[in-house]
Amino acid sequence: MEYRNAKYLDGARIDCEINHPTYGWIPFTCDPTDTGAVFDVIALYDAMAADPATASYVPPTQAERDAAQAQIVRSTRDSILANEVDPIVSNPLRWGGMTAEKQAAWTAYRQALLDVPQQSGFPHNVAWPTKP
Repeated sequence: MEYRNAKYLDGARIDCEINHPTYGWIPFTCDPTDTGAVFDVIALYDAMAADPATASYVPPTQAERDAAQAQIVRSTRDSILANEVDPIVSNPLRWGGMTAEKQAAWTAYRQALLDVPQQSGFPHNVAWPTKP
């Protein structure tokens, strides 16, 4: 099987592109434990592992790990805002039916979610605010 741009993802898996007979060059992650492929994954893996052009695994830097974790936290926060908070605070009927105290609690909760990236432990130690 033809492959190109092979590089280790970690100590075991190799990311590459394979030349698919129908679709042309497609991305593929070669995992030696994969038993579901219609071709010999072990032979492909062995060929890439023996190829000196296969790029070595380069672990992410601390900055890259921090950025990835920050994205996870922001995505979680954005999901909470979109699915739990905004349907309440942006709905005039639901909002208007609340007491001033309940509105203040939801306003404070929404702001606390928006302020999560400013927490001192962000992105690894986040104190999530409590939903009213």
